[in-house]
Amino acid sequence: MKVILQNLTKTFPARGKKASADVTAVDNFSFEIPDGKLIGLLGPSGCGKSTTLSLICGLQKPTSGKIFFGEDDVTDLPPENRGVGMVFQNYALYPHLTVLGNITFPLENLRGKDKMSREQMNAKAKEVAALVQIENLLDRKPSELSGGQQQRVAIARALVKMPRVLLLDEPLSNLDARLRLQTREEIRRIQNETGITTVFVTHDQDEAMSISDMIVVMKSGVVQQIGAPQAVYNDPANLFVAKFLGTPPINVFDGTVRDGTLYIGDAAVLSAPGIKDGEVTVGVRPEGFIPDGNGALVCRQNRVEVMGRDVSVIASHPACRTESGVIRAIISAESDISAVADTVSFSLKPNKVFLFDREMEERIPCKLS
Repeated sequence: MKVILQNLTKTFPARGKKASADVTAVDNFSFEIPDGKLIGLLGPSGCGKSTTLSLICGLQKPTSGKIFFGEDDVTDLPPENRGVGMVFQNYALYPHLTVLGNITFPLENLRGKDKMSREQMNAKAKEVAALVQIENLLDRKPSELSGGQQQRVAIARALVKMPRVLLLDEPLSNLDARLRLQTREEIRRIQNETGITTVFVTHDQDEAMSISDMIVVMKSGVVQQIGAPQAVYNDPANLFVAKFLGTPPINVFDGTVRDGTLYIGDAAVLSAPGIKDGEVTVGVRPEGFIPDGNGALVCRQNRVEVMGRDVSVIASHPACRTESGVIRAIISAESDISAVADTVSFSLKPNKVFLFDREMEERIPCKLS
């Protein structure tokens, strides 16, 4: 089931004496979610991603714009008639019901031709429980389950009606790191097996990039970029997207273009043909540094962190404008890096270096070498 968001806008009225203007949580959002794909809505807290999810499921009504499920206009349709399955951040399980009771609960509200017998409901619940691998927990109460198991129950409850669209709102935020990794792999597997169009909201860019077919990066209610995860990482539209995606984050420098050459400080680091002279912001991915005794970019080396297959070189440079104040370069553990050296020299990989307008922070199209 494809989902079409057409010029979707949601504005909340100003509250309190200090609030002088209405708040636009979602601003003119247009996007077609392809049938059977998993889409990651990604952005910092307050960017409008959860509001967008609430608009899709019908918990919020848009100020303007339209929502279509396939060819059906569902903009004014109540949530219970949209055919959506919703998984919340806090699971929202019924504590007095067993796992089986929680999963069958949505089926008990079906009426007319869709109404099921108790035997049919139990059979359907067991089928979905097997899909999420909790078939041996059906007689337990939520208090007897781990966080990961509760999350699977919530997913099973959302899937049992075989919704047209599955919506996941920060579903992994309450899990520890290892369980988060395992559960997000399970979500991808379940989505592949069911083929249900899924929208996954998260502020964790690793989660979004690892399981999504496409990601939508948002900021202050406005869509910044849409695309395949790796494509957005490799080709960010602006400085915000470049900084938001990637762990460790991109390294940011003040730079200058003069006579077709890119300078960071006084170092001529790359050729930048066709770019007009002036000040620019330079972004360098952590994997874009090459240790080079003759490299133009000479940095003060703070320390070297061994991470197994990789080494993280923590350094500093007067032109660095990274929020942490340091440069993080990720290089192979096989590289010959001295942990006690005072300085380290780098050359740069041109395809891992991006230029941005200093004022507008938009990407400057260029081919560095």
